[in-house]
Amino acid sequence: MAHGADPAVDGDTLAARQRYAVERDRRTGADRSFLGETAPDAVLARYLTDPFTPVAERMPIVDDVDVLIVGAGIAGVVTGAQLRRRGVGSVRLVDVAGGVGGTWYWNRYPGVMCDVESYIYLPMLEEMGVVPPRKYAQGEEIRQHVKAIAQAHDLVDDALFHTRVVESRWDEVAARWIVSTDRGDVLRARYLVMAVGFLNLVKLPALPGLETFRGASFHSARWDYGVTGGAPGDDRLTALADKAVGVIGTGASAVQCVPALGASARRLIVFQRTPTAVGPRDDRPTPPDFADGLRPGWQRERMDNFTALLAGQPVERDLVDDAWTHYLGRIVSPTVPPGTPPEQVAAYSEAADLAVMEEHRARIAAVVDDPAVAEVLMPHYRYMCRRPCFHDGYLPTFNRPNVTLVDCPQGVTAVTETGVVANGEHHDLDVLVFATGFEAEVTPLWRRAGHPIIGRGGIELADEWRDGAQTLHGILTRGFPNLFLSPSPAQQGVGSTNHTHIMVTGADHIAETIAKLDAAGVRIADVGAAAQADWVARIEAAFRDRTEYLSSCTPSRITYDGDPTRQNPRNASFGGFGGDYPGWTAILDEWRAAPDFPGLEIER
Repeated sequence: MAHGADPAVDGDTLAARQRYAVERDRRTGADRSFLGETAPDAVLARYLTDPFTPVAERMPIVDDVDVLIVGAGIAGVVTGAQLRRRGVGSVRLVDVAGGVGGTWYWNRYPGVMCDVESYIYLPMLEEMGVVPPRKYAQGEEIRQHVKAIAQAHDLVDDALFHTRVVESRWDEVAARWIVSTDRGDVLRARYLVMAVGFLNLVKLPALPGLETFRGASFHSARWDYGVTGGAPGDDRLTALADKAVGVIGTGASAVQCVPALGASARRLIVFQRTPTAVGPRDDRPTPPDFADGLRPGWQRERMDNFTALLAGQPVERDLVDDAWTHYLGRIVSPTVPPGTPPEQVAAYSEAADLAVMEEHRARIAAVVDDPAVAEVLMPHYRYMCRRPCFHDGYLPTFNRPNVTLVDCPQGVTAVTETGVVANGEHHDLDVLVFATGFEAEVTPLWRRAGHPIIGRGGIELADEWRDGAQTLHGILTRGFPNLFLSPSPAQQGVGSTNHTHIMVTGADHIAETIAKLDAAGVRIADVGAAAQADWVARIEAAFRDRTEYLSSCTPSRITYDGDPTRQNPRNASFGGFGGDYPGWTAILDEWRAAPDFPGLEIER
C-alpha cells in the first residue's frame, strides 16, 4: 500500500459510491415545487383546516402583558412554564392551533410516535414528577404531557388559540411590542418570544389537477378520522374497508401511518420517490426499577449525553443506548487506528456509514417476502442524506396482498378526478393521503413566523436576515429590542437529534434573562452592533462546506432538495456542523452570570 493511502476506501466503498450516484441521478430533475403554507392559496387552504377542534367565536381582545409567546408547542409552553416558575407576571400564549402541543397537536395520524426516547424527549419530567411508561412515546401521550405542563403552570386559560399573528411591531415610545392578530386582537407586550417551531409548515406538492380530485384527500398533519374511521390512539380505520387508498410519500409520517392503512383499507398503494432507511424500533416498557436511584438532574444529564454522543464528542458511557446512538453514533465517531491523520477520519466514517446501510438493506431482504419489492425498498445513499426512521411494522406491511408499492423516482406527476398518475400510469383511488412532510429545518425564522416582524425604524426581520441569520447566541437580534427567539436550526445556535433538549435550554435561558432584566429595572434591551458582529463572525468561521457530501445524496429536504449551493455560512451552528452544545451552553451560563448583560445596549 502506498504511503498515505487510505485503507478505509476499498472496493466496497467505491462500488457503493457508484450505486448511490445511479440512484441519485434517477431522482434528480423532478419537479419539487410545493404550495407554501405561509401564503396559502384556495387549494392549500382546505388542507390546513383544523379537523380536531371547532373554532370558537370570541370578541377581539385588547391587552397589555409582560410576555407574549407566539407558539404553544413544546418551546412555547416550557418557556411559559419557566417564566411562571421565576415569578414573571402576565404571560400569554398565541397559536394558530386549537390547543397546545405544536407539532403534536397537528400530527395525530394513526401510528404517530416519537423515535427519540421518551425519557429525554418529553420535557420537564422531573418537574412534573413523571416517568414515561415506555421507552418511546406515542403522539397522544406527548400532546397530553405538554398540555399537563401548560395546565400546571396556568398557561391555558389566557392562551389565544385558533389565532394567527398578522404583525409584530416594536413601539419605541411605549417600549412595547404591538402584536395584531387575524381575530382583531391588539396585544401589547414588554417582551415578545418567537417560539414558532420548525418542521411545522405543511408542504403540499404543486401537482397539476390537485384541485380536481373528487375523492377524500388530506395531509397527514390534518388527519381526517371522519373519512378513515378510528381516532387518535385508535388505529382501527374501519371506514376504509371498502376503499382504495393512496399515500404519497415515504418519510417518517408515511412509515408510521402505512401499517394502519395497510391493515384497514381494501387496497393501499404507496407512491415512493425515495426509499427510507428504516431500522428496528425495539420499543419496550419502562423497567420497574428505572426510577430507583435516579438523582436530581438525571434527565438533563441523559439529554447532554445523547446530544454530545451524536455530535461526535467523547462520552464515558452511552446512557440512552438506542438506534440513534447505535447507528449514527458509529458514523460520527468511527473507530480509527491510533495516529490516523485527521484528513483520513472522514473515510473511516464513510466505511462505518456503508456498514450501517448494509445492515438496513439486509433487514429489508429478510423481512419483505417478494425480492423485487424488497429491492425497490432498499435505500442506496449515505445514512444522513435523508432522515432515517425506526419502525417494526412498516416493512412487513408490504407482505400484505392488498398493499402495492409504486416506485416512481420522478414522483407522482398529476392528480385527476379519480386518482393520480405516476410513471405515466393512472391509479384509481377513493382516498388520497399526502404524507409529504414539512418545509425543511433550514427554513428561515421570518418565514416560519409567518408574519412581518418589524423592529426599530421600521426594519423588517425578513429584510435584515435576507442574507442569513444575524443574532447574539442564536436568541437575540439587533434592531429588535426585547425580542427573544427560541433556538432553532439555521439560527446560529446549536442543533440536536433531540430538539427538546435545545428547546428546554432555550426556555431556561430566555426565562432567566427576562427575570434578570426585570430585577435590574431594564426598560429596553437591544443587541450591540459589535457583539452581534462578533457572534456572526464566529458562526461563519466555524462553518464547514458540505457540498461534496450533499451532492452525493439523493435529493431530500436535508440536502436542500438536491441543491447544496443553498448552504449559508451565516445559518450554521455554533461550533460547526453538529454544533458544540457544551460550548454554547457554557457561553450562555457565563453571559447570564455576568452583572451587566454583556453585549446589550440597555435603557433603564
